[in-house]
Amino acid sequence: MVTRHAAAFRRLHDDRTGFLMPNAWDAGSAIVLAEAGFQALATTSAGIAFSLGRPDHTIPEGGKAVSRAEMFDRVHQITAAVDLPVNGDLEDGYGAEPEVVAETVRLAVGAGLAGGNIEDFADGRLYDEELAVARIAAAREAADAGGGFVLTARTDGLLLGSPAPLADAIRRANRYREAGADCLYVPGVNDLASITTLVAEVDGPLNVVMGLGATSLTADALRSAGVARLSLGGSIARAALGFVRDSARELLERGTLTFAEAQIPQGELNELFARDRLG
Repeated sequence: MVTRHAAAFRRLHDDRTGFLMPNAWDAGSAIVLAEAGFQALATTSAGIAFSLGRPDHTIPEGGKAVSRAEMFDRVHQITAAVDLPVNGDLEDGYGAEPEVVAETVRLAVGAGLAGGNIEDFADGRLYDEELAVARIAAAREAADAGGGFVLTARTDGLLLGSPAPLADAIRRANRYREAGADCLYVPGVNDLASITTLVAEVDGPLNVVMGLGATSLTADALRSAGVARLSLGGSIARAALGFVRDSARELLERGTLTFAEAQIPQGELNELFARDRLG
């Protein structure tokens, strides 16, 4: 049975309107973002990891990665907090083997996610292309078992510096589409010409992440180029932590609290977080 949120999420992709999908890292951030009026939200593995005091992706020596169980514990909290489609950052599916990826997608459906991303790299290297295609095929089969889950295949060659990054990304994205991906995600593109090429050459709805690196691109420019979905990755979470650090420095170095001018009033937050959104 196709869930209400999954059906709504799929329509957003089919419409190709360039909908904005900001990324939450806990129930509170999800509620604040939903209140702003977005049609869908996503999770961010980086934001969740940082909120737990953990690193994300490239794990420095002595660091501990967030486990799949820990990540899904937070995902459950987010999907329970908002009455919106939520797309999950599922990293590489938490394992190389297609069977592990399929199990992760089944967990995602069970957690109430309307969709999710599967990456094609781990430990700083792209998966072998044939294995990467098999992983998406396994994810598709698991997604089709229930819920109408919207599967996004992400290819990271542009971020990892592959020899022919744009051509490789297009080839991989189209192969993932053939294997069953509903949406294709190519992070690391910050110029409109390359994005326009991706829209033309990738056979399916394209996700572009905003906020990775310096760029003057706007949501309107990306919509005009034909991008179907605009996400933000960990940008808002990193900006929030930047605000915490700047506030701490101001207090220690100057003894002032100008940062407090940006806070949401206590009563407003109490009212916002007391509402029953799923009743």
